[in-house]
Amino acid sequence: MNDAFRPDVAERLAPAPPPAPEKVDPGPAPKGPPPRRRSLFWRIVVVLILAAAAVVGWQKFEKNETAPKDDSKSDRAGSERPTPPQTVRVATVATGDMPITLDALGTVIPFETVTVRTQIAGTLMEVGFAEGQMVRKGDFLAQIDPRPYQAALAQAQGQLAKDQALLAQAESDLQRYEALARQDSIARQQVDNQRALVAQDKAAIQTDQAQVQTAELNLGYTRIVSPIDGRVGLRLVDPGNYLQPSDSAGLVVVTELDPISVVFSTAEDNLPRIAARLASGATIPVTVFNRANVDKLAEGTLTTYDSQVDVTTGTIKMRATFDNSKRTLFPQQFVNVRLLIDTLKGVALAPNAAVQVGPSGNFVYLFNGDGTVSKRDVVAGPSDAKSTTITSGLAAGDRVVIDGVDRLRDGAKVTLAGETGAKVTLAGETGAKGGDAKAAEACAANLAPEAKAIYAAAAAGFPSATDPRAFLREKTADLVKAGAVPKDGARAGAIAARDCLAQLPATPVTQKAAVPGAAP
Repeated sequence: MNDAFRPDVAERLAPAPPPAPEKVDPGPAPKGPPPRRRSLFWRIVVVLILAAAAVVGWQKFEKNETAPKDDSKSDRAGSERPTPPQTVRVATVATGDMPITLDALGTVIPFETVTVRTQIAGTLMEVGFAEGQMVRKGDFLAQIDPRPYQAALAQAQGQLAKDQALLAQAESDLQRYEALARQDSIARQQVDNQRALVAQDKAAIQTDQAQVQTAELNLGYTRIVSPIDGRVGLRLVDPGNYLQPSDSAGLVVVTELDPISVVFSTAEDNLPRIAARLASGATIPVTVFNRANVDKLAEGTLTTYDSQVDVTTGTIKMRATFDNSKRTLFPQQFVNVRLLIDTLKGVALAPNAAVQVGPSGNFVYLFNGDGTVSKRDVVAGPSDAKSTTITSGLAAGDRVVIDGVDRLRDGAKVTLAGETGAKVTLAGETGAKGGDAKAAEACAANLAPEAKAIYAAAAAGFPSATDPRAFLREKTADLVKAGAVPKDGARAGAIAARDCLAQLPATPVTQKAAVPGAAP
């Protein structure tokens, strides 16, 4: 019997059943995404909501903009709120003269400047001038030690006397030789030799005379005098120094101050007109001002111009001559030059502020007298700091707007500044009564400090001034010079003060208008 079929053996040989799998404890279930991922999710949600809101708002805005508007409602609202009249100031066009001027930059150049130097070598013994002294031609300036030159002169004079004696002896011998030669007592050659000796002595005397003149000239050079009329500068050498003609510095510089000239340059395009005026014999006045172009220094005339144009700048130099007896001009001083070429007589003059520039050219706003203005095209000519020449478009007596033109249009309604029911004083006119001193004081109370100072300085004379604008500029310039008003704020302060000054009564007052808040 096979052992494999035995029950105990079969039981041993049968394969063992597989072991049962072990159960693994799954643990607690997950509770959701981490906190960081949840925060990012809500941020994305908020951004999407804001983007949707922006899109909806933009669509509504586009719809409102493109929707037709109710013109009747707009017109009715405009009629319910009428635009108030623009407040303006006006001036009267006058007839006057317009000078045609050229402005340039110039330098004061003296006609003569001399550096006084010694012409001989020697020790400086004496100085005969004070620094800054005015001297005349021939006045004593310095003394060089003359003793060496006195001795040289004496030596030359002694040599001259010796040679003159030798010449006299030679001439006497020549006379005797000639008498003996006529008697045939001596040889002819001896007479000829004596004549040559006389000629030699005469030549020696000429040389001696030149030596004497040279010694006298050198002796005269030891006394140094002024070669011109003028002013001496600072002393360059002190007494005791040994001087030589090769010294470049010299003793002192003498400069002529009266008369004096100013050299300036102008564009070559101006030359034909200036040359024609000079050729006709006309006198062309020239006025010079200080560096700031405020103070007038002197008045003179144009003398001449250079012979060629500077090709690098396209300008030509000109010289004007001035009487400088008051010493207002000083050599090498920088000045502003104003050249009066010609004067237009009896032309219409409008204030510069009235002339505006548009696409079609110059124009003004003409005050019609019925409370409206009209735009008037004009042709402007030469101008200066105050007025512009009107060659066409205006006549004397026309009133033009000079302040408040920014928002005007043709046919616009306006009111005059300071109008209270009575006649208003127009800019540039006098004698009317339309101002109110209290209103002017109230206006001045709100001004800046520099404008208050200008108002206080000009209030007394502004109403009665023939040219109020020029009067105000003069007072402003005085305050700038005195340091009461800064230069950079003077223009704005003057414009602000002018609006308040325009409200003052035109009749002169006996007391200066008070400025609230201003120092007495």
